[in-house]
Amino acid sequence: MSGPDVSVVICVYTEDRWEDILAAVASVRTQSYPALETLLVVDHNPALLDRLAKEYKEVEEVRVLANAGPRGLSAGRNTGIAASRGEVIAFLDDDAVAERDWLRYFAAAYADPHVMAVGGRTVPIWASGRRPAWFPEEFDWVVGCTYKGIPAGRVQVRNVLGGNASFRRSAFEAAGGFATGIGRDGDKRPLGCEETELCIRLSRAAPDAVLLIDDRAVIHHRVPEAREHFGYFRARAWAEGLSKALVARSVGAGKGLESERRYTTRVLPAGVARGLRDAALARPGGAGRAGAIVAGVLTAAGGYAVGSVRARRGAATFSVVDIRGDEDG
Repeated sequence: MSGPDVSVVICVYTEDRWEDILAAVASVRTQSYPALETLLVVDHNPALLDRLAKEYKEVEEVRVLANAGPRGLSAGRNTGIAASRGEVIAFLDDDAVAERDWLRYFAAAYADPHVMAVGGRTVPIWASGRRPAWFPEEFDWVVGCTYKGIPAGRVQVRNVLGGNASFRRSAFEAAGGFATGIGRDGDKRPLGCEETELCIRLSRAAPDAVLLIDDRAVIHHRVPEAREHFGYFRARAWAEGLSKALVARSVGAGKGLESERRYTTRVLPAGVARGLRDAALARPGGAGRAGAIVAGVLTAAGGYAVGSVRARRGAATFSVVDIRGDEDG
């Protein structure tokens, strides 16, 4: 096998996803481009840690370890990075499965030494069996999936999406790890954007760094029934606004909202127009999709406003971990 050694990190936190975790690991173990190792990082759940350790005790390439930092996804990822041995570290959500060539497309992109991060395409698996008629594709990021508006093919981007992403190890050496205090913390409010903040920080630390998305690197992400409802849609949009305020505080509103400006001025108005056109043609869900886009934008904007006030008052804090062992604020 030519190309970089790839370590895969899967962060887990609940036994409720036991079957999903096993499926995620199995999808990594059957890759056409074999992973050097799979690291399962358990987020402060001793029962799950013990159960997984027993499940994989005979599997040499699967390592089970506890999150060594504070509770949450960012610290779990940082634990996996620090413990990994690969030149490239890939991240896979615990409720997703990767297609067989997922790592092959990631690895191929790193032939260019300037490439520091490569993301892929995340496809939703709806619990109900089909996309809710009102749910706009432009908002698939709400359920952790690739959304309408991201360019197709292999393209350079500002940031990758964390549940289906990879980074060269030297990226973390240059920029530090994922910031704690931005992303998810178990079942609490569905915050995010920690990968956005990291990617912008990386581009500043290494101005010649190239970050890519290759939509051939596909994973399939389970969307539970609870996330198919408008209540979750609204909560996630609000949390996105709060998270973006923290990102803007860290890296400045210029870079922190660069991609979002194009998204809100071009992609979303086109989505509203399509929804209204479908409604006029009596197609199912058209008016609902247009309304959801407008509601999502307004809700995210409200979250951003509140988050900005909190950030200015110092009510929201985060820290960046130096993967080599130290922390700085």
